[in-house]
Amino acid sequence: MTSRANGVPSSVPSTGPRASIFDLGSPESRCVLAPDPDVPFDGLESLLGSAARIIPPTLPHVTELEIMRHYAHLAEMNFGVDSGFYPLGSCTMKYNPRINEDACRLEGFAGLHPYQPVHSVQGALALMVGLQEALGEISGLPAVSLQPAAGAHGELSALMCFRAAHTASGNPRSKVLIPDTAHGTNPASVAMCGYQTVTIPSNADGHVDLEALKAALDTDVAAFMLTNPNTLGLFDPQILEITAAVHEVGAFAYCDGANLNAILGITRPGDMGFDALHINLHKTFSTPHGGGGPGSGPICVTEPLAQFLPGPLPSRTEEGWYTLTTPQASIGRVRSFYGNFGVLVRAYAYVRALGSEGLKEVAEQAVLSANYLRVRLRDTFDLPYDTMCMHEFVLSGARQKSDYGVRTLDIAKRLLDYGYHPPTIYFPLLVEEALMIEPTETESLAELDAFADALIAIAQEAAETPDLVRSAPFSTPVRRIDEAAAARNPDLRWKPSITE
Repeated sequence: MTSRANGVPSSVPSTGPRASIFDLGSPESRCVLAPDPDVPFDGLESLLGSAARIIPPTLPHVTELEIMRHYAHLAEMNFGVDSGFYPLGSCTMKYNPRINEDACRLEGFAGLHPYQPVHSVQGALALMVGLQEALGEISGLPAVSLQPAAGAHGELSALMCFRAAHTASGNPRSKVLIPDTAHGTNPASVAMCGYQTVTIPSNADGHVDLEALKAALDTDVAAFMLTNPNTLGLFDPQILEITAAVHEVGAFAYCDGANLNAILGITRPGDMGFDALHINLHKTFSTPHGGGGPGSGPICVTEPLAQFLPGPLPSRTEEGWYTLTTPQASIGRVRSFYGNFGVLVRAYAYVRALGSEGLKEVAEQAVLSANYLRVRLRDTFDLPYDTMCMHEFVLSGARQKSDYGVRTLDIAKRLLDYGYHPPTIYFPLLVEEALMIEPTETESLAELDAFADALIAIAQEAAETPDLVRSAPFSTPVRRIDEAAAARNPDLRWKPSITE
């Protein structure tokens, strides 16, 4: 990979700033042939009252072709899995088969209305029942609700089921334990459900400190929430001891399913002793991920918790028809209608196409890809947990920071010049200058090698020309922004810079 004078690899196109749409076209340009209004302006003004415009809106004067080209160019400025490698740790940003997009757009699915009578949507209900059964088998937890609309929504729904179960037994309890490697949504869901969060530290191997967990467990603990494999990409070998200790005090064991991609077809959370699990269909089961949606976070629970699931749920009658039923002690509806149906169709198509052996191969390839990159990069960056990982692993840029003054943020920005979306950085918090990398199962060996070469090259740049890395990126339409200021003082309203 050769470099330009400014240090940008030659394979990366330079995307300069784009003119505002107001800078295009000319005053006489039009893209709409509209008839003259048949309502006099005076009449329109009296109809609208104080809402009537005094000054006409400031609109660009462009042709339809200019509009098309302008927005096509803006679309090209976006980064996604279709345009490049997206190794975003714990988010499983992988390629999703396009055939599944066709499936969810079939007229019989895309044209349904959620208020249609049950007898007219038998095919949709059959698909949902089939997906519930498949997810129950994959998770080892037989009772499933497809309603939650995202992973965090699934967490909240499961915690509400736990609260309902504890309340029914006469002791609602007040605490939920989470490890220090937990996803940030875990403590947020705990707080929203009215519980107090208690953090359990990790041991030197990156696993749950079992003695600290046992010391914190008492009859006021409602649940322990754990991601397994965790956000360090490590599978906890103590898992059966952990869930047994949780159950000993009458608490529930909850599995955050964000990392399910690593264990598909190999092991099941239900077999590990978990009582509930949420599954990110938009991460693991074939839905484009990111940008705020669409998402889906079904929850799978043990049989004793089934009575508390959010409903209504699709089910099969003895006569072979499909209907909707609400569990006896349901926590109620957690979403309008019955879930994000388009996501459910994609997931069902994905599961049926791959089958049990195909899903197992997904996990095997994801784990192989992560370990390949881990070994290739462990001499270039610090690797706090240098052991066999699952689908992701966490590097540290601490060496680059201490030796050359180059932070992990600088490395992430420089990756943009090499054509890669940066991995998750500064998480999990227990790793200094963390880079969390998840290659997924869909990237080729050539792409993994090219990504590793880019990180190795950036590390060399950090040693030889640190100012170059600290000044990156060079190839993006927008250079560095003050991210802290942008988060605290967002400017959400665009105003034209010209007036007529």
